[in-house]
Amino acid sequence: MAERPGFTFSTGPSGRLLLLEGAWSSAYADDVERTADLLQKTSGTGPLVIDLSRLLSFDTLGALLINQAIRDWQSAGRIVSVQGASDADRVLLHEVRLVSAPVIIASGENKAVGLIADIGESVVLAGRDFMGSTSFLGQVIAAFGKLIRSPYRIRFTSIVAQIEHVAFRGVPIIMLISFLVGAIVAQQGIFQLNRFGASTFAVNLIGILVLRELGVLLTSIMVAGRSGSAFTAELGSMTMREEVDALRVMGLDPIEILVLPRVIALVVGLPLLTFISDISALFGGGVVSWLYAGISSDVYLERLKDAIALQTIFAGLIKAPFMALVIALVACGDGLSVRGSAESLGRQVTDAVVKSIFMVIVVDGIFAMFFAAIRF
Repeated sequence: MAERPGFTFSTGPSGRLLLLEGAWSSAYADDVERTADLLQKTSGTGPLVIDLSRLLSFDTLGALLINQAIRDWQSAGRIVSVQGASDADRVLLHEVRLVSAPVIIASGENKAVGLIADIGESVVLAGRDFMGSTSFLGQVIAAFGKLIRSPYRIRFTSIVAQIEHVAFRGVPIIMLISFLVGAIVAQQGIFQLNRFGASTFAVNLIGILVLRELGVLLTSIMVAGRSGSAFTAELGSMTMREEVDALRVMGLDPIEILVLPRVIALVVGLPLLTFISDISALFGGGVVSWLYAGISSDVYLERLKDAIALQTIFAGLIKAPFMALVIALVACGDGLSVRGSAESLGRQVTDAVVKSIFMVIVVDGIFAMFFAAIRF
């Protein structure tokens, strides 16, 4: 008996008989596909019986191709049956038939109605997400109130450890990015203002832009991508391993133990990182101003002193705790929303970063309008 796949036709008592021979398996994938193509091109009418008794080996590839041939013959109106198959081959044919069954797509659906339905579903999901975030904020405030009433419950070790991860370990990347962005802003400002003979006013541009907007916004986006995603991944992994449920079973509050230390650490750490970011960006702007416009450090610092006021510095630093609170709440809330699969964890981490950056920009816009209204 040949090992390579083949087939022969004969006439049996129940109609035409198709005898499959050889190895219909992935070990002979090319031969199996060529043989199946020849098999599907054969024509005929009347009942057809497929005999599998002389198969040497049979796996998913062979079952898939045979099922495709059977489906084509049945679509043409032929009655097809299978005989001589072992119990394992019969189960494999049945399972592959279920998996590879064609998906019937409903036709005639109004695309406009489908679009409106998708929009409505998105609005409902956004509403649920908003309600869930509001509920989570209430839980955090309630847990924080318990800590105020019982200060001995504060976990200083966890808070300090989180501040180390959020603030101290984030200093190098924040300094590097801020230095480069400050240098780029200075270079572009000098290049544009030099047309009007006012290149020295680039110092004013750097000081006001960095201290009021760019420093805190850039730092918040970096922290959302770095620490926010870490919070979501950590809490999501704990949720998947049922460690959060274990805390509840022991009578402990996961919000108090897991969430509050991260929230406090981020509220404390982000203003510190913002200050470091401001200094790094101003230093980068000073270096480029000296290289491009010949502005010495003394002149740079003097013009910087004239351009900015104390309220300019505080305009950026005041935003930092609020942005930190938003980032921490979104990241921790999405982490606790993970539902038992790696796909859910990846989706929640992605959603947390996107929502955190979006909310940071929204908060920055709200503060910008508020400061403009009070002329701050």
